[in-house]
Amino acid sequence: MTDSALPLTESDSPWKELIEAFFPEFIRFFLPIADPDIDWDRGYEFLDKELQQITAEAETGRRYADKLVKVWTKAGQEAWVLVHIEVQGARESNFAERMYVYRYRIFDRFAVPIASVAILADESPTWRPNAFETALWGSRDLSEFVSVKLLDYLDRLDQLLEDENPFAIAVAAHLRAIQTKQDRQLRKRWKLELLKLLYERGLSRERIIGLFKFIDWLLSLPEGLELEFRSELSAYEQERRMPYITSIERIGRREEAKIFVLRLLTKRYGTLSSSLLAQVQALSIEQMEALGEALFDFSTIDDLEVWLSQQ
Repeated sequence: MTDSALPLTESDSPWKELIEAFFPEFIRFFLPIADPDIDWDRGYEFLDKELQQITAEAETGRRYADKLVKVWTKAGQEAWVLVHIEVQGARESNFAERMYVYRYRIFDRFAVPIASVAILADESPTWRPNAFETALWGSRDLSEFVSVKLLDYLDRLDQLLEDENPFAIAVAAHLRAIQTKQDRQLRKRWKLELLKLLYERGLSRERIIGLFKFIDWLLSLPEGLELEFRSELSAYEQERRMPYITSIERIGRREEAKIFVLRLLTKRYGTLSSSLLAQVQALSIEQMEALGEALFDFSTIDDLEVWLSQQ
């Protein structure tokens, strides 16, 4: 990867993972009217397979994520609703129609009330779908849904950074990603500042790592700046004696280096013996990277065996 362009930052997984990890906080941030009515003590259930079946014939457009979640209300033991969530990453002409189709298919399947929430993560200020209507000769269908435009939080960035809800940080990261498309140094600075904010709030290791994955995806950096970021983050974590992220980074880097080195070894020497394979897999990240460089000077597999014996 070169520094001439920013890496792509589109994937549905981080949004989905964030919603799954912090679903109650999602409701409290984006649909606060529902929070007092939900019986959180009864838990909630993600219906991914059911949603996939329902929407199989309506897969149009590009989205970051869609989720279908079963929650129980406090109205009665058997009362429950479905919260239908869409995170839409680009303007789409038939988006409102698709929301309508999903709603009536979900209702046809479950016959229960449905709360539909669309998170509009696109960059078009004027695109604000919130309803779909069809009518003919006195007959009329109107389907409305809650529509949240992330761009509307631009003038509330300071409030987002003070809000302890994980989705406040997620929205702030989303907006910073938009603002820093052409300024990679500023993007690196904001990536580090957002992660420092998580540490300063005293969040658990699990919550910090969950949010880090999302921030890391949104505020992706060219290779050179990413190395600078990791170095600065490592120094900060060591200062606080909380090496949460860099430990995860090292595991990821080790796995990447191992795969790369094993490919080189297989290409040069064919299938390795179980003994040699075990020795290579036991190497540290530094040793793995050193082996990758040393390989270019090896002539035979004996050179590999000698090198490993010296580690």
